[in-house]
Amino acid sequence: MHDAAFAADPQQVYDRLRAHAPAGPVELAPGTDATLVVGHETALRVLQNTELFARDARRWKALNEGRIGMDNPVLPMMAYRPNCLFTDGAVHLRLRKAVVDSLARLNITRIRRDVEPIADYLLDQFSERGRADLLNDYAKLLPLLLFNKLFGCPADIGDTLTTAMSAIFDGKDALRANEDLTACLMELIALKRRSPGDDVTSWLIQHPAGLTDEELKDQLALLMGAGIEPERNLIGNAMVLLLSGTDGRQSGMLIEEALDHVLWNQTPIANYAAHYPVQDVDLGGHVAEANTPVVISFAGANSDPALAEARRTHSKGAHLAWGAGPHACPAKDPAQVIAITAIERLLNALPDLTLAVPEKDLQWRPGPFHRALVALPVTFSPTPATRMAAALQNRAAAPGAQQPLPSSAPVRQEPVRKKGFWSSFLDIFRV
Repeated sequence: MHDAAFAADPQQVYDRLRAHAPAGPVELAPGTDATLVVGHETALRVLQNTELFARDARRWKALNEGRIGMDNPVLPMMAYRPNCLFTDGAVHLRLRKAVVDSLARLNITRIRRDVEPIADYLLDQFSERGRADLLNDYAKLLPLLLFNKLFGCPADIGDTLTTAMSAIFDGKDALRANEDLTACLMELIALKRRSPGDDVTSWLIQHPAGLTDEELKDQLALLMGAGIEPERNLIGNAMVLLLSGTDGRQSGMLIEEALDHVLWNQTPIANYAAHYPVQDVDLGGHVAEANTPVVISFAGANSDPALAEARRTHSKGAHLAWGAGPHACPAKDPAQVIAITAIERLLNALPDLTLAVPEKDLQWRPGPFHRALVALPVTFSPTPATRMAAALQNRAAAPGAQQPLPSSAPVRQEPVRKKGFWSSFLDIFRV
């Protein structure tokens, strides 16, 4: 599941496994074996049975025996962290409640209000060129900057956070990037303990669960990791569909319909949710040994022939793109609002967007977990980079309006340094 052939056509792997059983053996990375569940009913069984299938990766036998090296490329996604994704029982319930309650304070109006200026800022970076890579110029950066806003990051912390998360996802010096991410999150937590704001970081700190700094750091890292990569792929994969000649805007497809199609057929996180059976277990003819990874193929389960009718009608309740059971994604609604707003803003600003290469020539990024494009090149009629200026004028003209800051932190005098995307974005609001 780590080579170019899998990236180009993962469905052939799912079909080949399903011909023998609803689950089967795969190699996630060279020398890293796992069981992949491709049957919908079996996937639900694993996701919902917390007594038989644990999420705590400290059970991973091959890792404990030293057969998985610390430089293994899947380790950053699979190694244990004390967050609500890798914990079970009462610890999981406590951590998850803090996350769910904090996310619940993000209403749809606020999310749209936060996404729109970021989208306008990014559009202004390339709209005069008449060409762009929508994945790396837009779909990748928008959720990165949005999380800076939602976490209440000041300029310096936000720049480090953006750089570190980009490096982790791109596999560039991931060890150093993880150290930078840890340091800036701990700095952010210390700042928010001193000066809380109207942001997710402060809400997590204030939650009755009483999270420690280490727990806060790991929940924030989880929220970024679980939000940025899937959101990038959701936006990018939907844009391919909307710009395609057969199913796209020419056929009158709505953005919401495109997102549903992607969640069913190009699932942004295609394979993940590693479980560790507490004993040997028979998964419909394939035996998964105790304490070995059982990975859920959300994409494989979605393509199960048993769901043919639900898939044909794009029934929202049947696909597993958001997971299921006690670890199901708690941010389903915000994720869809972010994607819809980002795509609306893009199509309204650049109505003649066209793929710069034939759809069949688009390349998919290798890796066992995601369904992600390498790039999404487009062309369009050049337009002036004046969207942010217009937005600021409108805000200033509103009765009683005050110039807003995207961060609740006080403005600080900082030494001259190379500005990142987040500090450059903040500067626009401080004029």
